[in-house]
Amino acid sequence: MEAAVKLESKIGLIEKPAGKVVLPLKQHVGGPCKPVVGVGDLVERGQLIAVPEGLGANIHASVKGVVESLDEGSIAIKADADQPEDFVKIKETDDLVEAIKEAGVVGAGGAGFPTGIKLGTKLAGGYVIANAAECEPILDHNILYMEDNADVIVRGVKYVMEVTEAANGIIAIKPKIHNKKAIEALKKACSKEKSVEVKLLPDMYPAGDERVIIRELMGVELKPGQLPLEANAVICNVETMKNIVWAIEDRRPVITKDVTVGGRLKDAKNGKVFFNVPIGTDFETLLDASGGYYGHYGEIVAGGPFTGKKGSEQTSVTKTTGGILVAMPFPNEKRKVGIIACECGAQEERLRQIAEEMGAEVVAEKKCKRMKDDGRGRYRCELPGSCPGQAETVLYLKKHGAEVILTGTCQD
Repeated sequence: MEAAVKLESKIGLIEKPAGKVVLPLKQHVGGPCKPVVGVGDLVERGQLIAVPEGLGANIHASVKGVVESLDEGSIAIKADADQPEDFVKIKETDDLVEAIKEAGVVGAGGAGFPTGIKLGTKLAGGYVIANAAECEPILDHNILYMEDNADVIVRGVKYVMEVTEAANGIIAIKPKIHNKKAIEALKKACSKEKSVEVKLLPDMYPAGDERVIIRELMGVELKPGQLPLEANAVICNVETMKNIVWAIEDRRPVITKDVTVGGRLKDAKNGKVFFNVPIGTDFETLLDASGGYYGHYGEIVAGGPFTGKKGSEQTSVTKTTGGILVAMPFPNEKRKVGIIACECGAQEERLRQIAEEMGAEVVAEKKCKRMKDDGRGRYRCELPGSCPGQAETVLYLKKHGAEVILTGTCQD
């Protein structure tokens, strides 16, 4: 494991400053935000530059500079050569939820649901759970952060308990050897808090799925489409908890992201962690900071191996970017392919994309038989983490001409 490169008080990345950042206007569930700045405007680090119209979250400048361009999808800021360590603080408020909303906090580990809206509920006698599973392989930033900052996560849990009036706090983490130092730090930080405890998840994928966490820790089986609220619980990712603390205690907007870079790179074969990367930084900057490419390489993945999406050197770091992974080249598989889609891993669109990269022809597609319509047109897994046999599905695909199977299932 490479040593973590801590950028706690820096805007520049390693030896090279981010000359320009491009901030997407949609970094969250909901619609794109509306810019409140124009081309040529001078902006300070932390300044509000876009606001939601409906469901969404505030977006702030991650660097000091000049707005270079603006379109329906993004705001580009040319960064000053000398960057300040301080930032424009969000407005003062005693309302914790208002501070979280003002800071633009969203779920940092998944789809990016606005946290201020998620916490607009009461959980009398209920549970607040910090998701520390770091479930995707290679991604390591949450674990490394907790090793030295466990107290921040505990404070985040306490703030969310205060907001929701929950009685119990849990930090959920896998009992892996690699997590030992983080677990010890968390238990020590919890020792002074009677209402917050560390609980262990099974070491499997996708243990970090919300419904799996509820099932394993609370014994409640949520149906596809049901939220943790059905079990009187709220779940927030570890980095989301950190951003909640920063918003409340420091009035700090969400302007940076912790990222793991890994794969076919000279200095990041097993994963290299960067803390506090300015949002809007292009992937190329971090790939270069990890030594550049190693040998032949294929796709650049934004996210983790299971649920990541195709990216490029020009892709921007957003509030939800967890990983930048450089893969091996795809095999040349010019055959007829059958697809088995899965909620826990890659679904149909992603699998078709991979098949196309391989030069294969998709002749048939089936969903894993555990996938059910959640009533809103989205197919969800009935029992995440427990894959059924796929014999019938495979026979169907073979009958329709498939010579090989491409699957996104979580365990098989």
